[in-house]
Amino acid sequence: MREWWNKKKSKTRKNKKGNNHYTFFDFILDALFWLPELLFLPFRIVFWLLRGLGRLIWDLF
Repeated sequence: MREWWNKKKSKTRKNKKGNNHYTFFDFILDALFWLPELLFLPFRIVFWLLRGLGRLIWDLF
């Protein structure tokens, strides 16, 4: 029984180490993480620019 278990464990370890497939589920997770970033990035850039211009103008007066 012990030999069988060790043989099975070594096969699953090799399979997990060599498994570098990019699956559809991985793509969905990547899209869910990147979608908010892509949507809110333009608004953040405008906010930073307006905030910087406001501070620049405020410091001049």
